[in-house]
Amino acid sequence: MTTLHISSAFDSGSIEVISLQDPRDIQLHIRQDNASEFAQWFHFSLQGAAGQPVVLKFLNAGQCAYPKGWQDYRVVASHDRQNWFRIDSSFDGQVLTARTTPQTQCIYFAYFEPYSWEQHLDLLATASASPHVEQQHLGQSLQGRDMALLRITDADSTTPVAERKKIWVIARQHPGETMAEWFVQGLLERLLDGSDAVSRTLLQHCVFYVVPNMNPDGAVLGNLRTNAVGANLNREWLQPSLERSPEVWVVRQKMLDAGLDLCLDVHGDEGLPYNFVVGSEGTLGYSPRIAEREDAFKTAWAESCPDFQDAVHYGRCAPGAANPTLATNWIAQQFGCLAFTIEMPFKDNAHLPDAAVGWSGTRARKLGASVLQPLLASL
Repeated sequence: MTTLHISSAFDSGSIEVISLQDPRDIQLHIRQDNASEFAQWFHFSLQGAAGQPVVLKFLNAGQCAYPKGWQDYRVVASHDRQNWFRIDSSFDGQVLTARTTPQTQCIYFAYFEPYSWEQHLDLLATASASPHVEQQHLGQSLQGRDMALLRITDADSTTPVAERKKIWVIARQHPGETMAEWFVQGLLERLLDGSDAVSRTLLQHCVFYVVPNMNPDGAVLGNLRTNAVGANLNREWLQPSLERSPEVWVVRQKMLDAGLDLCLDVHGDEGLPYNFVVGSEGTLGYSPRIAEREDAFKTAWAESCPDFQDAVHYGRCAPGAANPTLATNWIAQQFGCLAFTIEMPFKDNAHLPDAAVGWSGTRARKLGASVLQPLLASL
């Protein structure tokens, strides 16, 4: 029998092996973020089990950051790191158990379909090949990785640049929420499609500022929620610092310099099996005008894309009770604008389930492309 081996020694890899003696009783621990107690993300390979039924047991799933996230959740797997599928999984309140029979000598498992640093660089390079795109360097993360921004507009538009709406899209403040960068990829692919009438119209009247990965260190380190020193970036917007959260500091400064009329902050939710948005109704500057624009945006998105819904969400924040350290709340208050946190599931979209893949990178890409329709309607 081939000796079994588990590895997480790669980009975004994360797991702790407790026992690998029995392929039907592989015992694992989900590792905490490198500098915080958040634990939920995993990504690793299993070698040497081709044709053998294997049982993976994540022994500490019940002690992870979001234990309710394991209910009705199925582990994601791939033989080629290109095509990811769901495998049989169950959760008893403490242990997450997953079962499969690998077809090859090396199979990969992850909490959600990964989006690697190399994919991130490819995304930037592909987008920057467009004459509509200017890639800008904003600064560096704590570990020295580039904080990149894509500025996108139609240079030949007759609309004066000063009159164009400034639309910001940021993603992966929480690095383990990889569906967020898949979403941005889909948005960029459609936005830069010269044959798409919606995209062409938006580029004539808007300037897009897109940050595909807000937390490059956390992404490479295999963290769920924090950067290299344990900062939850989506709690740093009120008072970011170059020592603790330079990733937020440089983006926030660029927003203040460039201006902002609408912002989308893209995330994933561990528990709810739906696509939805969170607005800024709890901020002090929330007004009937913003409420009307929020409703119009959500209505337009639901009408144009059945994957989006507004019936199941976190509920409305009480007036004045918004957390000002969150990106959406700080941005809405600072600029008096429309701002949303977009949430996608780690599980599946319960309204349109897919037994083979659940919610996936491809489906997140398509949702990202679909958001251009409500953006156009919001103009």
